[in-house]
Amino acid sequence: MHKEGMVSIWFFIGMILLVYGAIITGAGVYDLFVPPARTVVLQNLHAGIWWGGFLFLVGLFYSIHFRPGRTK
Repeated sequence: MHKEGMVSIWFFIGMILLVYGAIITGAGVYDLFVPPARTVVLQNLHAGIWWGGFLFLVGLFYSIHFRPGRTK
C-alpha cells in the first residue's frame, strides 16, 4: 500500500536504528578507553560495541533499502 510520493515507515525505522547504533557504539568505544569505576561481570565482552554495531548495520540496510526516491 505504498503510494507515490510517500516515504516508507521502514526508512524512518532504519534511521532511528542507525542513530541509536552510532550512539551505543560510541559509548561502548568510550568505555573501552575509559573504563567505568564499577565494572559488570561480562565487561570483557564489550556488548555495547557489538550491539551498537549490529544496530548500526541493520539501520544502514533499512535506510538504503527503503530510501525515498528509490526506483523499483
